[in-house]
Amino acid sequence: MAPMTTPGEEMHALVERLYPLCRSITGDGVRATLDVIGEYLPLQVHEVPTGTRVLDWTVPQEWNIRDAYVADATGRRVVDFAASSLHVLGYSVPVAATMPLSELRAHLHTLPDQPSLVPYRTSYYKPAWGFCLAQETLDALPDGDYEVRIDSTLADGHLTYAEHVVPGQVADEVIVSCHVCHPSLANDNLAGVAVATFLARELAERTLYHTYRFLFAPGTIGAITWLARNAERVEQVRHGVVLACAGDRGALTYKRSRRGDAEIDRVMRHVLTASGRPHTIREFTPYGYDERQFCSPGFDLGVGSLTRTPYAGYPEYHTSADDPSFVAPEAMEDTLAVLREAFGVLDRNRRHLNLSPYGEPQLGRRGLYGALGGRSDTQEAQMAMLWVLSLSDGGHDLLDVAERSGLPFDTVATAADALRDAGLIKA
Repeated sequence: MAPMTTPGEEMHALVERLYPLCRSITGDGVRATLDVIGEYLPLQVHEVPTGTRVLDWTVPQEWNIRDAYVADATGRRVVDFAASSLHVLGYSVPVAATMPLSELRAHLHTLPDQPSLVPYRTSYYKPAWGFCLAQETLDALPDGDYEVRIDSTLADGHLTYAEHVVPGQVADEVIVSCHVCHPSLANDNLAGVAVATFLARELAERTLYHTYRFLFAPGTIGAITWLARNAERVEQVRHGVVLACAGDRGALTYKRSRRGDAEIDRVMRHVLTASGRPHTIREFTPYGYDERQFCSPGFDLGVGSLTRTPYAGYPEYHTSADDPSFVAPEAMEDTLAVLREAFGVLDRNRRHLNLSPYGEPQLGRRGLYGALGGRSDTQEAQMAMLWVLSLSDGGHDLLDVAERSGLPFDTVATAADALRDAGLIKA
């Protein structure tokens, strides 16, 4: 019998499958990526035409590429898009020319400080063309003429993004956003895509209070497009997490929302602290991933960002070294576990009102103490009931109770369930 795979291994297999696809902010690479995700989750795919005004932006022309290379005088491809999609400057206009190396150099991008690696570079909104290659490859090129070919198209088309919704008891939403625009970068975006996909599948098996909306969209322009198209209902988004860099071996990092004290900020801090995991909590800055769009002052949504090592914080960032071998199955599994725990807290966190607030109500005659008899944590559960009753004044939620009492959130939420069933508190 073959050994069973772990969720981390399954997520890693998804990363490996998506890795070769040439993604950008538009085009068939995005569609192919969503097709694969669609095998795991039912998706609602949206196509937004070129020229559509979205907030202060306009949906650009669609970019697609079939082949690209730089060939020497013998016809040998010294830079080859077929070997890695990173070799072409993203959104390069078509080129068919022969030119000397001295002229070609202006269109070549390298990392002199990391001479064996290929950088990731783009030119989305300014017509340009170019190739990315290792500095040591460039250093080995002799002078002479080179054939340059980029078989691409920039034409009116569409921007493509997709949503998956897991319905809950209420219309209030938790949004989970990840970007699907980076080619051949395993940790930067694909690990987050994989974790989001498997999280959505898990949530579908649970009874949920909130509705969970998963957004798979190109970075920046995709989030802006979604916000523009959902401006009238965006007030339903109560909480959110932007997910990226979810699979490296570094410790988890949570970046607060612009508000700084949104419920998701409190929940993530509590879960990470209570878990004992090494972690970092960072303050909001208006630079990073799409949390900056959701937190822009006109929307000011309670959306934070979860990564492991933050963007630009590891040497492999935006280079060819960010390949599937850089992503650890156990790290993705750990990221998934934290989100599972955090959403479990978020889904059960409520404010309550004590319906017997004058003096301590008699718990014994209501069977509340007896119902807990024999549990190893009976005393802790009883203390949780007393704390819930004490702080059920309509102004404190269960997370407040857990943090003030020092008790586990699950113990506090279970106590609240028992008190609510006994008619002593109401949400």
